[in-house]
Amino acid sequence: MVKVNLKAIPYCLSDEDIAWVEKTIAGMTDEEKVGQLFFENRGQSTDEALIELVQKYHIGGYRYNGIKKEVVQHNIRTLQENSKIPLFVACNTESGGNGSATDGTYLANGIKIGATGNVDYAYEMGRLGNEEAATMGNNMAFAPVCDIHYNWENTEIVSRAFGNDPDRVAAMSKAYMDGVHAVPGYASVAKHWPGNGQDFRDAHISNNINNFTFEEWMATYGKVYKTLIDGGLDGVMGGHIMMPKYMREFYGTKDEDMMPATLCYELMTDLLRNKLGFNGFVVTDATHMVGFEDRMTRKEAVAATINAGCDMFLFFNDPDEDFGFMLDAYKSGAISEERMTDALRRILGLKAKMGLNKKPKEELTPQPEAMSLVGDPKYTEFAAKVAQDAITLVKYKDEGVLPITPEKYKKVMIVYVKGAETGMTQLMKFAFGAGAAKNPAQVLCEMLNARGFEAFIYESPMDKAAKLMKEGKKLDFMDMYRMGKASVEAFQEQQDLVITLFDVSSGRPAFGMSKGGGEIPWYVHDMPTIGISVNAPTMLADVPMLRTYINAYDSKPYTMEALVDKLTTGPEAFTGKDPIDSFCGLWDAKI
Repeated sequence: MVKVNLKAIPYCLSDEDIAWVEKTIAGMTDEEKVGQLFFENRGQSTDEALIELVQKYHIGGYRYNGIKKEVVQHNIRTLQENSKIPLFVACNTESGGNGSATDGTYLANGIKIGATGNVDYAYEMGRLGNEEAATMGNNMAFAPVCDIHYNWENTEIVSRAFGNDPDRVAAMSKAYMDGVHAVPGYASVAKHWPGNGQDFRDAHISNNINNFTFEEWMATYGKVYKTLIDGGLDGVMGGHIMMPKYMREFYGTKDEDMMPATLCYELMTDLLRNKLGFNGFVVTDATHMVGFEDRMTRKEAVAATINAGCDMFLFFNDPDEDFGFMLDAYKSGAISEERMTDALRRILGLKAKMGLNKKPKEELTPQPEAMSLVGDPKYTEFAAKVAQDAITLVKYKDEGVLPITPEKYKKVMIVYVKGAETGMTQLMKFAFGAGAAKNPAQVLCEMLNARGFEAFIYESPMDKAAKLMKEGKKLDFMDMYRMGKASVEAFQEQQDLVITLFDVSSGRPAFGMSKGGGEIPWYVHDMPTIGISVNAPTMLADVPMLRTYINAYDSKPYTMEALVDKLTTGPEAFTGKDPIDSFCGLWDAKI
């Protein structure tokens, strides 16, 4: 075991602060010690439920997102004022203050920042996003996302990583962390150790593999983490990610014995602490993810995370059960006194570095008036500036298609393509409502019409058939099959330009009828066609025939305005540079 040095980075504590850490540990019950190892995450809770968390389970940290700012701040105040030891209050501010509350400001995702090539933007995203979150009482960013997007089929970090170049990811991750540290009393926790982005699978639902050798890893992911560590990184989030080549190379580990980093001493302690020299604290990624839970029983895994080198455990499954598993492991000696004390020193040491130990409980959470900064115009002004610099013309084979003008293309058909719904998509719709806001195709249509175009949204053959059948018309299979078919000449008469607008958050686009209709751009040589993605940047894998393709990265109003400006100006207006391989390694997508 590598013991913490509280006088070294990232803590740099005074003797007085170290004395507080040691005195606090000495005065803790077994239950209080175990409680400090846990982060919890709930939505809108009653005061009674929150007080129980800190007084019965003695939790060391809480994570917020997905509810309104007033509720976030009230709940944090309730937690802090009733906790014996100040809490970490983390948020997923990897894209802005919206990672703390629903009314926080989205600034940009990682790939959008990467497309600008501007390291200063990464710094400002870290500073501004966490400045906004701090007004609600948050004090820790579960960010930056310092993964490297090598595999276009990886859906977990496709829009969250800064790109596929290790040097860019290292520079932007470091800049984001520096921005976090510009917010007084704020900590930065980088994720997802030892590095996501190679496997096409998502650790939420399966195993996830980083398949680099040690030499390859050190030149890529290792470079990113070493840059952050040398720069004063506070914490690391351990991912449920295995490194089989590394484990076979150094330890001769058999396939059946491979463990994700969160359960693996060799990755979490030997590699991170011994080889890279990390002295900070480690928290697991969420432990309800299948990449964590499919290796051993949960009872075994709860204690195994701490023994592997993790200091905190992200989220109860069942509070009584998980707390009991950890307490039993500590009392039985499965978690040694030495390991427990080291974990507590790292946790409390970081709280002391953040100054939490020196603030009265009532000052740990800002007053309500501080939240007047939430949604400040300076945040959206920054976001709009990023959008202007980020939008990327990835492919431009039909020179002359741009700029689009009403004189060239009066009638514009917009084909709106979405992805298959996942369980998370359905949950978000249930939680935040669906259908109230205009979708990106409707927004684009209105913007184009305001500039003199006659834009309209494509109606699929199946939608037409459904309307006719609702009106009482009987249709057989062949009627529906033929409904979308027409001559090329007739198709050309109906519109002058087609925009295929992809709104796919992750994974693959879901098309309608492949025989007939306009969903899939079969007509790229018969009709000027522009493909635009307002979400995941990897759509060319499924529509390689597109000859003009643009990544906008999101569909915020300022992004859509910038997009239309650039479409109507010409190719020279697109200044973003592809931060990944948006051709997805496919030769036919480039031609």
